[in-house]
Amino acid sequence: MQYVISLILALFVLSGCGATKQVNVRPQTLPSWYTHPPSSTATTLYALGEGETKKEAIAEALSFMASTLSVKISSSYNAKTVVKEGTTHNSSDGTYKSEIQSDVAEIRISNYEVLESRSLGFKHYAVVVKSDKQKLFKSMKQELDQRFLMIDKDEASLIHAGAIKQLVFYRKTKNSLKSLPNTLIVMNVLNPRFEGYGYIRSSQLLSSKYQDIVQNISFSVRANGEAQNLKAVVSSALSEKRLRIKESKSVMHYTISINAKIVKTEAYGFTLARSEVTFTTKNSKGVVVGTHKVNITGQSSQGYSIAKQNLSIKLTQLIQKESIAKVLGLDI
Repeated sequence: MQYVISLILALFVLSGCGATKQVNVRPQTLPSWYTHPPSSTATTLYALGEGETKKEAIAEALSFMASTLSVKISSSYNAKTVVKEGTTHNSSDGTYKSEIQSDVAEIRISNYEVLESRSLGFKHYAVVVKSDKQKLFKSMKQELDQRFLMIDKDEASLIHAGAIKQLVFYRKTKNSLKSLPNTLIVMNVLNPRFEGYGYIRSSQLLSSKYQDIVQNISFSVRANGEAQNLKAVVSSALSEKRLRIKESKSVMHYTISINAKIVKTEAYGFTLARSEVTFTTKNSKGVVVGTHKVNITGQSSQGYSIAKQNLSIKLTQLIQKESIAKVLGLDI
């Protein structure tokens, strides 16, 4: 009985509290800069951004700002706050610096300023940022000049390098300049007097040198008796990288030797071919430029011969997983 009475009293208290408690939520007045954000001018870019955090809001603002220049920005974002002298960390007291990586072109929007910032509710922030067009143009041009200066410096160091190192250098350089046309378009939007013909010519020359090496570098693949069925796997993987497989006496020719040590074992009703495979690559002078050793195991329920043939399948899988460059111990 005492338990029942206590339960009734508890329910009475709770129901009374629930009946009298009221929550009033006042609608928040949105700031004018949010409802009517400033428009970009001939000299300045403005953008409104929103996000769950202030940083996300800034990132979105910069993304939108760049989209006005026909550039699509990814979500990667790093920010550093530089507080102005004599101020505190209030919403509009900081000048933010960041790097935004573009999906289409590498573009850096730096030294931009957060004009307005405000929390509009739970996990909802809004900001307005601005950036000076000419400062943005100058920073992009400076970065482009530094990039080509570094390319020239690295290229000069390859005078006595082998064909493989040259191939890797020109391939990486070519890939790093894929965004150049879009970058030049954006720079021309920021500064209509800008012409990027010199950058285009330099890029085309580098691409031509890459194509020349691809056309002239070659590889031959050899194997000992136990590794004969692995030759085709390696040759196919090299061909997929647009590398020529042929016999040649050219200074740009390389020989890959495959040596396999195979041991026959049995396990769970399967015949296993456990192998230690060594790949050795030599240049035209017979100097070793790359070597690597891997362990792969072929298996079969139909005997040792089939288990050894299965090694080629296992090597193919290893190459697909780790790349032919890693399997050979060769940067190609």
